[in-house]
Amino acid sequence: MRSLRGRLFLILMTATGAVWLSAAVWIHVSTRAELNRALDNRLAEAARMVGSLVVRDGPTLDAAMGMAAPALPGEDRHGYARQLSCQVWGLDGTRVAASAQAPREALSVASQGVSEREVEGIIWRVYTHVDEGRGIRVMVGDSLQVRERLANDMLLGLMWPAAVVLPLLAAAIWLSLRSGLAPLQRMAGDLSRRTAEDLAPLDAPAPPELAPIVAALNGLFRRVRTARQHEQDFTAYAAHELKTPLAGLKMQAEVAQRAPDEATRTHALAQIRTAVDRSDRLVRQLLDMTAVDQGAPQGAPRSLGRIGAEVLELTAPVAVARGVRLGFDCAEALTGRLQPDPGLLVVALRNLVENAVQASAAEGRVDLLFRLSGGGWRAEIRDEGHGIPPAARARITERFFRAAATRGEGSGLGLAIVEAAAARLGATLTLEPRRPQGETAMLTFASLPPRPPGT
Repeated sequence: MRSLRGRLFLILMTATGAVWLSAAVWIHVSTRAELNRALDNRLAEAARMVGSLVVRDGPTLDAAMGMAAPALPGEDRHGYARQLSCQVWGLDGTRVAASAQAPREALSVASQGVSEREVEGIIWRVYTHVDEGRGIRVMVGDSLQVRERLANDMLLGLMWPAAVVLPLLAAAIWLSLRSGLAPLQRMAGDLSRRTAEDLAPLDAPAPPELAPIVAALNGLFRRVRTARQHEQDFTAYAAHELKTPLAGLKMQAEVAQRAPDEATRTHALAQIRTAVDRSDRLVRQLLDMTAVDQGAPQGAPRSLGRIGAEVLELTAPVAVARGVRLGFDCAEALTGRLQPDPGLLVVALRNLVENAVQASAAEGRVDLLFRLSGGGWRAEIRDEGHGIPPAARARITERFFRAAATRGEGSGLGLAIVEAAAARLGATLTLEPRRPQGETAMLTFASLPPRPPGT
């Protein structure tokens, strides 16, 4: 691809060349028109002057022409002096007089005014002046060949400076582009010298035209820095959290193997099961977080009623293990509505329900409700657990943050996964305490899902 500087130079030179060519054509046409007008006026003035000077026994015609159209200084150099020819004819058609360089044949057959005629192989531009009082017709003409040479020499004199200016203008445009694009070159040099770890924002001063690029690059650096931090946190946290249950599994397996009685062995096996369940949930949440960050969970559109039933089916084993009852209720107007991104919604709702189950005591109840809300709808998850401590409420959706009340049970990823999924779904996550105890988590959608086709 052609460089930006080369493209700009080509565009500017094309535009400049077009303007220059248009100006040259305009100068050529206007100069010829003005020159012909001036020379025609000169012919008319010379004819009237000769008519007034030529009288019987007065000056000769050449002398009269000299007074009517005096020679210019330096006539030997330019060769345009005394190019006029003059004839004086009687009104009866007899030739009275003629200048030395005039042809013998009449210069014009027109009765009066400007005309052109070829005489003795030369095309003449002639002005005819009739003096009825003196009974004469004065014809003054000049050669169109000489006039054409004069016009060409004038145009050449005008074009030479313009032709010299054009390459100078091209050089000025090139240098101007080089100077104007210098900030872009400096920015490119700064970026090329950076290492892969340097994601600091660009803070060098930039002209207003480059400000959107600088802002976009700084935004990209910020997103990459955040994504890299998430990856590092993910790796560090996964390694730390998985190490503890794996060590516990190994220890409990050794206890079960060396148990002196059945009760000790049964307790060790129960601890192994708890560690396996915790590790399974942690791995699943880590995978959920990665999938939500990448926007992976999708699938074919499914009805909200089916999605609610699927969420309860996925969370039922956890609820049964903790002795928590699950409930689901969907507004009739929402049951058949199709969710375009069911995978993301299932991930968000499953994590909210599992969090509610983890926060609930035995014999507690967790309800999943789908309700209309203004022009949209909302999903509510209500539990009867210990709720979120006020001191932890501001940070509860941060990744790997666990409130004191849940420390040791949760992974600190559930609500972070829900918030990320809600952002991709265009929903809003709200957490509100219940009275006398418990928590209500709400996903609020501004618009309703579409109806099934044909309804």
